[in-house]
Amino acid sequence: MISTDLIIIGAGPGGYRAAELAAKVGLKVVVFEGSEVGGTCLNVGCIPTKTYVHSASFAEARERMPQVVEQLRSGVESILTHPNITLVREKGVFVDAHTVNDYTAKNIIIATGSETKWLPIKGLDDPRVVDSTGLLNLDTLPKRLVIIGAGVIGMEFASVFHRFGSEVTVIEFLKECLPALDSDIAKRLRKYLEKQGITFKMKTAVENIADIDADVILMATGRKPRTEGLGLEKIGVTLAPNGAIPVDDNYHLSLGADRPIVNCQLSIINSLQAKRPFGPSDQFSNIYAIGDVNGRQMLAHAAEFQAKVVIDSIVNGNNAQSDSSLFTLHSPLSYCPAAIFTTPEAACVGPSEDQLKEQGIAYECRKAFHRANGKAVAMNETEGMLKLFSEPDAGRILGCHAYGSHSADMIQEVSVLMCCGATVKQLRQMVHIHPTVGEILFTAAEQ
Repeated sequence: MISTDLIIIGAGPGGYRAAELAAKVGLKVVVFEGSEVGGTCLNVGCIPTKTYVHSASFAEARERMPQVVEQLRSGVESILTHPNITLVREKGVFVDAHTVNDYTAKNIIIATGSETKWLPIKGLDDPRVVDSTGLLNLDTLPKRLVIIGAGVIGMEFASVFHRFGSEVTVIEFLKECLPALDSDIAKRLRKYLEKQGITFKMKTAVENIADIDADVILMATGRKPRTEGLGLEKIGVTLAPNGAIPVDDNYHLSLGADRPIVNCQLSIINSLQAKRPFGPSDQFSNIYAIGDVNGRQMLAHAAEFQAKVVIDSIVNGNNAQSDSSLFTLHSPLSYCPAAIFTTPEAACVGPSEDQLKEQGIAYECRKAFHRANGKAVAMNETEGMLKLFSEPDAGRILGCHAYGSHSADMIQEVSVLMCCGATVKQLRQMVHIHPTVGEILFTAAEQ
């Protein structure tokens, strides 16, 4: 066996970021990756999809996508050439709690990401059925595209392919699209996309693929943690009900598989409520799981931040406080923002109004609209709305959900404010550039 300081399984956003941080402080790192470095986000997810979003035509997108991916992948490859990093281009499999393949280390990080979650629908072997990777690899634009699922993946592709010229139909079992988004915002976005020509069939279940009239059928029913073939059974790990590797709040593997999974919308609710003590078992005190594989926040930027927390823990001790202790309240991951790059885009941070009501949390809701913003009018981007939630009497900001031009930028600002424990009263005292779409947030605060 070859001894090293740290083993990382997976070279996606969490894995390569953890390797980079560890190498910089002198740890010897071995990274296992059986596919391309960069993970799902870079190779077949966020980056290719956003290349499509920002391309004028299907032909342009098909030409630009491999160029963009290769450029960014080369950057990751460069990171992994650090003298303290050894990249092993094979799948990592546990031999025991300290050993992966031929390497042994004091600490191990699992960062294997996620994969397409296929629903058990009759006829899935139909050649028309593809996942997001398959759709991105199409050589010709489908005339009729049916998308099963109105989550983030489904809605982004619906918006893009409609703009390219496909006839798009979205089928969703739930009563509304984008369930993580405030229902008022989600409904307004869906209605706008319907006016643009996208057909939605809500509260509809697909029982047989043969019943669908389309050239291509996209399965966009979410993603699941990638854990198969890791050898987790050799170290006694029991997966959570959603297939994720259970972890504690420091991302150690945990025996508590029944612990609720925390997502970016509900995390602030959990932070407002008492949580029972929850720590790693001695058996897993050296093993961590970050990113999509732990099922907590399936976002690339969350994986990168989790990598930072774990490396800080490894270097400074498991009880050390990370840089997140600089913030006045809780970890920045309690206020993790998310964006949906439809046209127009949508974004959110913190709980929706629906979730605040369900939890019985006192709040105030302030609204502002793109149609009343000078920059939005000048850009002819007047479709959109923002909802700002706070404690009563213009108190601490609890969350913000929006759709419309530059929503992601405004939500990022709110996320920063929330990390610092800012109140609506304080936001009212902050100067915003004129003319910008960001003034919509300021307008909401003044309500």
